[in-house]
Amino acid sequence: MALLLIAHAVHAADRLQLDPVGLSEPQQLLARQTLDDVQALLPEGLLRALPAQVQVAWRDDLPANVHGRAFAGRIALRRSLLDPDMAGARRARRSALVHELTHVADRNGANWSRSARWRDLAGWQRRPWHLGRGDNAFRDRSPDRYELDDPAEYLAVNAERFVLDAEFACRRPALAQWYQAHFGTPPSLPAPHCDATLPLLQADAEEGAASLLQLDPARVYAVDYLFAEGSAQPMSRWGHSMLRLVICRPGRAPGPDCRLDLEYHRVLSFRAFVGDVQISNWRGLTGGYPSRLFVLPLQQVVDEYTKVELRGLQSLPLQLDRSEIASLLERTAQVHWSYDGRYYFVSNNCAVETAKLLQAGVPRLGDAGLAQLTPRGLRRRLVRLHALDEQVLEDRSRAQAQGYYFASARDHYQQLFAVAAAQLALPARDVRGWLKLPARERAPWLLQGDVRASAGLLLLEQAAQRRSELRARGVLKRRLLAAPDSAATRGLRELLEQSGQWLRPGQLLADAGYGLPLAEEQAVVGEAVAAASARAVPAWQSLRQQLRAQLPQAQRRELDDIDANLAALGEHLRRQAAEPVTAAAAR
Repeated sequence: MALLLIAHAVHAADRLQLDPVGLSEPQQLLARQTLDDVQALLPEGLLRALPAQVQVAWRDDLPANVHGRAFAGRIALRRSLLDPDMAGARRARRSALVHELTHVADRNGANWSRSARWRDLAGWQRRPWHLGRGDNAFRDRSPDRYELDDPAEYLAVNAERFVLDAEFACRRPALAQWYQAHFGTPPSLPAPHCDATLPLLQADAEEGAASLLQLDPARVYAVDYLFAEGSAQPMSRWGHSMLRLVICRPGRAPGPDCRLDLEYHRVLSFRAFVGDVQISNWRGLTGGYPSRLFVLPLQQVVDEYTKVELRGLQSLPLQLDRSEIASLLERTAQVHWSYDGRYYFVSNNCAVETAKLLQAGVPRLGDAGLAQLTPRGLRRRLVRLHALDEQVLEDRSRAQAQGYYFASARDHYQQLFAVAAAQLALPARDVRGWLKLPARERAPWLLQGDVRASAGLLLLEQAAQRRSELRARGVLKRRLLAAPDSAATRGLRELLEQSGQWLRPGQLLADAGYGLPLAEEQAVVGEAVAAASARAVPAWQSLRQQLRAQLPQAQRRELDDIDANLAALGEHLRRQAAEPVTAAAAR
């Protein structure tokens, strides 16, 4: 090993030449030591990309806050870095030299920073149906904001960490793999020992609760393109793009049976985060909302679309191998902790964001390109690339049984209504008419049916409750906007602000580290989120009660009547279920 390091340093010394002009003897000695230090650290691929000779000078005329410049194969470094008493000077000297050598190699024909793959990884994302790329929005948990200036600076800033920082491979794993492939292994850094899991902040079932998910890529059997069918709403008519992670329960070997472990499945959904009480289509068109990556339980997403919005969900398997799934999950974690984009309903919506995630996470798809503006368009593009399996939907009944299709509850509700209507003379022609009736008019019929009819009417009453709550939200939004300084409005804004922090988790560790958080940082986040969730859950419940009290009397009475109907139906079903047991005991 010693002989290899000596040979490596001699090879580098042939290239790095010290310009001693203006340096005292002690400064020359320190400058040569810096060159020797860096020579022993440079990986072989970076050395090979350098010119035959690179002259290094130390000057006093560099701009303020600039430690180095590279021009025409020559490097100028700030002379004050040779001050032996300056705090952190040794690290700064080495970082500056690695930084500028990376620029020299990049401009000497390597052209790493101009490659499409590098720009995808670095965060200069492609804009659909436009030439060029947008700005870099990976602002959170950056080691140096200077990296966001352009792809060449991003290359040089991260090269410093790749060569000098043993934690880089764990904090930015995808970038570390890219450097490893193009630069080689830094000869003096220890082999990294990174956690196998990826940290993601996920929403929990209770409103206002969140937790830190330790996602093990080895437990992700498959990734599906989760497509929500369109609705009559203007911004939803083209559907919604999401990704479903098919995660195996602990102890189960990855395989088709993992599709049965629905409680462990998670959904990645890009949405506009609305951090106030007002939803404005104009703000959505002009990028007035942040674009956030929501990590949600599958069942929560299924209920939201099929039972509330009455839209079907299609879960179409993406044709990815194990390495592609791991790469996609690493990119997901990077987006989750670093991305701060803007949501445009037209040009940077759920389909565009999902396409960018797939392009950067799966190089094969990035090479082919996924420039689409709509969820349907992205789906068609994936099919043309033979990356999506639509055959699972050919038999809808089988698809529902196997979890590839989640039908809208509309047809199910109609079937439940038909069962009850066949037994009772319900005062409505169909389920839509039944749900439009006031709760008090439905009440007399709820306790007249058998167990089957009563169970169906219970589900329909729950649907009526969701519909009434949706209507109430619209009324409350207008009332809250009209009273911006009320206690309820302030409370809602505080809870929304907290939700915004959870959807931008990098801000929870704004002053600690960069990239993916390591174990100690994750512990800090986990404790903070657990404590905040413990406060937020009762706070949301209390706020719901406060807001309900502000509803107009007619709407408040309707919600109270539905609550009474649900309580009566529940008691009625319990009595019916107990009757056969009582009769059997009497015999």
